[in-house]
Amino acid sequence: MSTIKIKQVKSAIKRPADQKATIKALGFRRLNQVIEKEVTPQIMGMVNKVKHLIQVVES
Repeated sequence: MSTIKIKQVKSAIKRPADQKATIKALGFRRLNQVIEKEVTPQIMGMVNKVKHLIQVVES
């Protein structure tokens, strides 16, 4: 499967609990952290939910 690199560019502070949980479930621990995930419908749904807090670095 293909992978996607995503970077958290905005903080989850003062965000709804479901968005905080999504950021944590994706594996982010700190701001500007880059993680690599496989492209699945579940991961893409999570990325779409918090797209205002993250940035896709490369596909």
